[in-house]
Amino acid sequence: MKTFLVLLAIGASTAVFAGQAAASSTVGITIRHQAVGCHSWAIGNGAYKPTQRLTVTAGTSLKFTDNDVMPHILVQLMGPKVTILGARLAKMGAHTAFRLTKPGTYVFGTKPGDDYMKGIVTKGPDNVLRLIVTVK
Repeated sequence: MKTFLVLLAIGASTAVFAGQAAASSTVGITIRHQAVGCHSWAIGNGAYKPTQRLTVTAGTSLKFTDNDVMPHILVQLMGPKVTILGARLAKMGAHTAFRLTKPGTYVFGTKPGDDYMKGIVTKGPDNVLRLIVTVK
């Protein structure tokens, strides 16, 4: 009986932690290299795709991390003006973050640079990365 209660308590604390993580006001976006299309990005632990869509509440921060073998410059293509300090993700592991404070639809993309590593072979044309964020 004691073992059952301990397991139940562990399960309950895990559920509370998961709920707190979901309520976080920072969303992570990771850019990676891939063999077909050269690069893509993922929201949190989601699937990697060239185009992503996200709905958040005002005040949410976006944190971008470049894990690609090429640098990227993060650019805003549409929406209420955002200042992106550190928009040049100049090396693997580089990151930047900013907060979306106004409701609206924002569109972000990247301008990829040259590969850091020579000899990287990809198939097909490079993906054009787009992130469409709706802020409510």
